[in-house]
Parts: sequence; C-alpha cells; structure tokens
Amino acid sequence: MLDKEKLPACPVETTLMLIGDKWKVLIMRDLLCGTKRFGELKKSLTGVSQKVLTSNLRDMEKSGLLTRTVYPEVPPRVEYALTSLGKSMQPILNSMAVWGDNFRENIIADKC
Repeated sequence: MLDKEKLPACPVETTLMLIGDKWKVLIMRDLLCGTKRFGELKKSLTGVSQKVLTSNLRDMEKSGLLTRTVYPEVPPRVEYALTSLGKSMQPILNSMAVWGDNFRENIIADKC
C-alpha cells in the first residue's frame, strides 16, 4: 500500500497518480465485469505489451486497487480482481464513458 505522507496534496493529482495511465483505466474497465486472468486482460487490451501490462498490474496491486491471486496448480493460474477501493472508481469510469459518448456525438454532429 502507498504511504499516505507521500501522496500529493491535491486530490485530483492523487487520482491521476493512481489511474492516469491509459492502461490502468482500461484494466479497471475490464475488471469491473469480474475477475480476469492475465491472458484475458492481455487479449482485451489491444496493443499492450506483456511487460507494460505486468508493470501496471503490479502498480495497481501495490496501490490497493486490485488483488492478485495465485492458485497452486500446474501450470499456475493467476487471477486479478478489483478490491472494494478499485470498485469505488466505477462512478468515475461511468462518467468518463458518458463524456466520451457525448464528445463523439458532438464531433459527428459538427461534421454534418
């Protein structure tokens, strides 16, 4: 978990620090639907490299936004799920989706 004393004073900056990366927001979007395995996330995030996905998942786990569960199987099975803190981002992601839809509609309307 992050050290509270090292967080920015501005709450917007704190939020951006946690989810300001394109991939982190898309990972959260996918995990809002439920638990996913690494391969499922990689497949749904077109263009992300394995290294970048791994790095983002580790950062998000360290921040307390998701959990990583390793099952003692051969081959090992690893699953990722949002924590309650991660799930609390849903209204923000919903607002982003609505704003994105409105933006797209306005761009289309401006071209006619």
